Amino acid sequence: MITIRKLEERLLELFSSGRLAGTVHTCIGQEACAVGIASALDLDRDIVFSNHRGHGHYIAYSDDVEGLIAEVMGHPDGVCGGIGGSQHVQLRNFYTNGIQGAGAPIVVGMALAEKLKGTGSVAVVNLGDGTFGEGALYEAMNIASLWDVPMIFSVEHNRYAQTTPFELQHAGDLSGRGEAFGIETHRLDGMDVHAVAEAASGAVARARSSMRPQLIFMETYRFAPHSKGDDFRDRSEIERYRQRDPINLLARQAGLEAQVGEIEAEVKERLDGIVHRLSEDRP
Repeated sequence: MITIRKLEERLLELFSSGRLAGTVHTCIGQEACAVGIASALDLDRDIVFSNHRGHGHYIAYSDDVEGLIAEVMGHPDGVCGGIGGSQHVQLRNFYTNGIQGAGAPIVVGMALAEKLKGTGSVAVVNLGDGTFGEGALYEAMNIASLWDVPMIFSVEHNRYAQTTPFELQHAGDLSGRGEAFGIETHRLDGMDVHAVAEAASGAVARARSSMRPQLIFMETYRFAPHSKGDDFRDRSEIERYRQRDPINLLARQAGLEAQVGEIEAEVKERLDGIVHRLSEDRP
């Protein structure tokens, strides 16, 4: 979680200095969601499909810090040769798509294919609450349930779509959307990595054994802007949610508060070395 946090903070710095190609959308504040879900998967066979805010999902899946930084810097050592950028990353069974809601029907097809092949694999699609305004999501839920597809709808409810609060976009209870299609839903605190990991472990096991879709609905919050600087939220609201920073929460739970600084220093040293090498080795 600290690696994801520090990596994304560094990407914002690199963007500000003109050293990145394309755009950047960070998940600062939402790290527990990515790490908790990944901890429940068999990363040798399960499929993870991310979205435009996918750095955390990618690092939790692969720990390929250098490949991601190089990709976003447009360097040929990037995971996709430096031509995919932040929103179009693919490695083994990890995929991203920057189009809102586009991953959901794709993952239904992927998970159905794994079911027909008998691999026992589960596929995860990562979504934000803004995606609940897309018809493709509901079509995907309908077919996933109708055809008994082994997949997870992983929802990070960070309360905003770009700068618009969810209350101004959606009527009713978002967490109940999957139940309308007969999809078992698990609601939890997305700032608590233990809660996410526990719920994800159970949901993945049920999807794998029953071939039924599951929905994990995580209440979380994005500390940083939607992209680089377009943030119009009330500062007091952001600070209120920062009181439940997932990294600090885990440190308190595990009695590791004294070790956080040491871990951050190790991560910084790793990032410094990668950025320096990539900067010196520009094509």
